[in-house]
Amino acid sequence: MPAWDELKKHQNHLIRKALEGSVFAAPITAPAVTALTDATSELLDLPTGYVDLGFMSDDGAQFSSEIDSSDVTSWGSVEPTRRDITQDVTTLQGFFQETNKMTVALYTNVDAASLVPDATSGELKVDKPDRPASRHYRILTLGVDLADAGEIYVARFLPRASVTDKDDQAFQSGDDPLGWPVTMTAYKDSALGTSESYFFGGPGWKALLADMGFTTTP
Repeated sequence: MPAWDELKKHQNHLIRKALEGSVFAAPITAPAVTALTDATSELLDLPTGYVDLGFMSDDGAQFSSEIDSSDVTSWGSVEPTRRDITQDVTTLQGFFQETNKMTVALYTNVDAASLVPDATSGELKVDKPDRPASRHYRILTLGVDLADAGEIYVARFLPRASVTDKDDQAFQSGDDPLGWPVTMTAYKDSALGTSESYFFGGPGWKALLADMGFTTTP
């Protein structure tokens, strides 16, 4: 029998963090993100229309999953004998600290294209919609980590997402800035056939493929 030290394979260089990152938003009419890196493992430019929402609170981008299931119970069994997933919903919550065109549009639920300041004074007026529309966006959250061989990118792409909740906004002089905290829910994009895609890449990622148990051929 092997000793525990011989059996285990703990690799601390495979522990990942998102040391920094950004959330990018684009109109639903923008092209979908289909790849994160090029043949040299470097980041690709994002398709036209994607806007960086800017600085966020220390909590970063918070993803949550709500999973519901339907259980079948059977005579004589003390646990379900069948379980079917009936709901698997991804949400993204972020406290966006920068006041810009897209953060204002997301929080107020208005069309970003309609936000046009007065040509003379520069003043912007935004009216709360009487009957809020269900606006959809493409959302890319990109986290960056560092490894010996270079940067590692971990991203989650929501091809069809909408703002389904927003937190309170405070006008104050304390430590917290005026922010635009929203929660976005992912929905299936019928053309892409998914509500969410994960991307992993970068030179640091490529150098660790074997250590993580991946092969580049099936």
